[in-house]
Amino acid sequence: MKSIEGKWEGSIQIPNQPLPIIVQLSSKGGTISIPVQGVYQYPLSNVKLTDSSLSFAMDIQGQHISFNGKVEGEKIKGTFKQQGQSFPFELTKASADKTEEVGEAVQIDLKDGTMQGVLTTPQGNGPFPIMIIIAGSGPTDKDGNSAVVPGKNDSLKMLAKDLAAHGAASIRYDKRGIGQNVNLGGKEEDMRFDHFIKDASSWVEFAKGDKRFSKVGIIGHSEGSLIGMTAASETNADAFISIAGVGRPIDQVLLEQLEGQMPENLLQESKDILDNLKQGEEVKSVSTELQSLFRPSVQPYMISWLQYNPQEQLQKLNIPVLILNGDRDIQVPVTDAEVLHKAKKGSELFIVEGMNHVLKEAPEDREGNITTYSNPGLPLAKGLMDNIISFLEKNEVLQK
Repeated sequence: MKSIEGKWEGSIQIPNQPLPIIVQLSSKGGTISIPVQGVYQYPLSNVKLTDSSLSFAMDIQGQHISFNGKVEGEKIKGTFKQQGQSFPFELTKASADKTEEVGEAVQIDLKDGTMQGVLTTPQGNGPFPIMIIIAGSGPTDKDGNSAVVPGKNDSLKMLAKDLAAHGAASIRYDKRGIGQNVNLGGKEEDMRFDHFIKDASSWVEFAKGDKRFSKVGIIGHSEGSLIGMTAASETNADAFISIAGVGRPIDQVLLEQLEGQMPENLLQESKDILDNLKQGEEVKSVSTELQSLFRPSVQPYMISWLQYNPQEQLQKLNIPVLILNGDRDIQVPVTDAEVLHKAKKGSELFIVEGMNHVLKEAPEDREGNITTYSNPGLPLAKGLMDNIISFLEKNEVLQK
């Protein structure tokens, strides 16, 4: 299995409409993502490698979807089968990240293992203020890159580098189940939102106990905003910065995303499922079309996530708070930042002109916007770092 571990990108050759897929294989099995269908990291079953023959499957409420192929160096070629139909598929192994790392390796010991991170420090002698950088949802890694999006944008790596250039250290880390910390993922049905909060809190405590650092703040991006603000409250961090953070409970966000994408009966079923999950009740029967979102194994995680309201969590903070969002963000609208700002008296709000969800300047059209997600050559949007540094200096986290 070791020879095929990693990320594979390609497509199922359905006539007239090739279906892009991303397969992540590991010693524990694997996952499949079909972005255009809203399927992300769906667990594979029966992953088997015999000599050069590879097979894996998806089992969704009575449907058995299979992939059978041959490993030919950096390619996997074979046949996809579903409900009596067969189509060829081809995958190419994604190239390893050969870009230079920004920082040095650090680690913390948790109850269930060791978590790896990257520490980036400014030149010169400390102690330095340090920011714990928390990545967004799904398989987004410490650099801001997602396993379900081709290419890289390196937004969080750039953020760490720019912080160091202005005199602030940072720690960024792959969430449990991702990248360097994939072994901390465990079974999907055992994962809880609280795990991510405890991990972030552990990094804050690590930084507080290191004499190289003075004050400790948190920067949370996207889903990392909710994780970060909750961890900031639990650890008495010195400052909190939200970038593209959602301002509403996740059930409201999900339903907004689903409206217009599915028929009324499935939308109503989604509402009913979310209502049950919000009450702490799992739903046993889920339509095939909704399995990628509400499969039984992911429901315990969603139940734990639904207990957190970003506005309520932000109100618990008695530290300086900066809320940032881009006006070209097609995933989290400016209104979410405004909701957070309104919820937290005394917080600062800044809307970065032209910035999208991956912190880059982007055109107005959606297609052009999305191309920036895969372009590490683009710098961070103008105004982002200026406002972060100004905020840290004004609140004496960072010395001028």
